Amino acid sequence: MDFSIAGILLVDGLTNGAIYALLGLATVLVFTVTRVIFIPQGEFVTYGALTLAILQTGKVPGTVWLLLLLAALAAAAEGYSHWRHHHAPVAALRSATKVLVFPVLISLVTVWVAPMQTSLLFQAALTLCLVTAFGPLVYRLAYQSLADASSLVLLIVSVGVHFALTGLGLVFFGAEGYRNPSFWDARFNFGALALSGQAVIIGLTSLALIVLLWLFFERTLRGKALRATAVNRLGARLVGISSQSAGRLTLAMAALIGALSGLLIGPTTTVFFDSGFLIGLKGFVAAVIGGLASYPGALLGALLVGIIEAFASFWASAFKEVIVFTLILPVLLWLSVTHGHSDEDH
Repeated sequence: MDFSIAGILLVDGLTNGAIYALLGLATVLVFTVTRVIFIPQGEFVTYGALTLAILQTGKVPGTVWLLLLLAALAAAAEGYSHWRHHHAPVAALRSATKVLVFPVLISLVTVWVAPMQTSLLFQAALTLCLVTAFGPLVYRLAYQSLADASSLVLLIVSVGVHFALTGLGLVFFGAEGYRNPSFWDARFNFGALALSGQAVIIGLTSLALIVLLWLFFERTLRGKALRATAVNRLGARLVGISSQSAGRLTLAMAALIGALSGLLIGPTTTVFFDSGFLIGLKGFVAAVIGGLASYPGALLGALLVGIIEAFASFWASAFKEVIVFTLILPVLLWLSVTHGHSDEDH
């Protein structure tokens, strides 16, 4: 291996690591606020990439019909919950309508503009809106009624949600893989080192999103409410912070991050309906390296995962996934030794 090959692998590793960093941050965010190890994070990546790819063909993506289906189920669940608690029918109807408004609105806009084949940036923005709308619906249908369940139960539910979203992805997107056009086709040469415009876009977008997340948690009331929920769920409830609202907002942010990751990774690889699992799992490894609690740790872990994956693909491509996922074992051992064991309720 000479310097030029090492440089290419390093750039490739950092590019992939930036994607894994976003997914790792989303995993840490969801876990700290809701105690959910969110395995379906990768499905949001897949939905984002495939939605944009189908919009590029001028067709209405299956995301629209799946979104409307989940919205209808969530609205029915919301209405039934109010009815069961003997609330007024008007209150139940109002609550169900609130669940339906945004998904129906963004679906109608998509059906209207999809045949027009608008610009790539507009289609990307539409994709972000569509996939982000899945987050609160998934929380309402799968997690809200189990908010006080044990972490093991929530993990089992996450596995079920993952398989459900993967199967629905096959139904609504088909088995065909798609590769999206690059957002920037420029190439930059620094001696033997070449850098693509898409790699620059990935790095800058990831950095910008990380900064925005920091500003959100440090400077906004909703961000501070999520931080309070992450630190002490019971204490947050006592001061009037709704754990349900926090859960819905957290899943919406996770869906947004996943959709954005799908848009960024779509031009670099062919994405299938089931591609999200491995991508999301690498983000999970990064989150575990950060102890499922540290955002800087998850970021550094993601860059490490990306670099190791790139060099492993050169030296032992058949075992690169094994090498990456083996990273989690010494980390878990170290965390077990240094943090000890405590009762889950504490």
